[in-house]
Amino acid sequence: MDFNFKEIFTAFMVLFAVIDIVGNIPIVIDLRKRVGHIQSEKASVIAGFIMILFLFVGQRLLNLIGIDVHSFAVAGSFILFFIALEMILGITLYKEDEEEALSATVFPLAFPLIAGPGSLTTLLSLRAEFNLENIIIAVLLNVIVIYIVLKTSAKIEKLIGPNGIKIIRKIFGVILLAIAVKLFATNIKMLLA
Repeated sequence: MDFNFKEIFTAFMVLFAVIDIVGNIPIVIDLRKRVGHIQSEKASVIAGFIMILFLFVGQRLLNLIGIDVHSFAVAGSFILFFIALEMILGITLYKEDEEEALSATVFPLAFPLIAGPGSLTTLLSLRAEFNLENIIIAVLLNVIVIYIVLKTSAKIEKLIGPNGIKIIRKIFGVILLAIAVKLFATNIKMLLA
């Protein structure tokens, strides 16, 4: 095993920026209001499991079903686009049934919000540059940060207040929309090239 703290730190920071759990706080608060309780532990573990599993089998899985990474990222950009529209316009596109309330922990929180197309394609890129064990440690460190943010989102909401949440929600909605457009534009160029 070749542990390299520089690689771990770099991979951690890249994933932290792409996952953007701090920027997703308004979405987490909104989901909690819509469906009630969100299981922070379960969401964090599932997101971590998806990312580590994709690190090992992602490229092969996509190749097996005939999908390249760029098509996967374009499809994911549409999901991010619609989530961003919900945030900006204050509308609900994804309807949640009462009996499906617990599923919000898995969809859309663990996937695609945390372990989404951005983070999964980033993992494939990191795998080409860094040692596997360093990337796994970076993923696990991000899972710990995700858990802390999810667990304290109610306190963060009280600290910021309802108007602050609305403002942050709109701002991060625009940012998420920009990320979705960038993800789409970058990958559609690769598909058309």
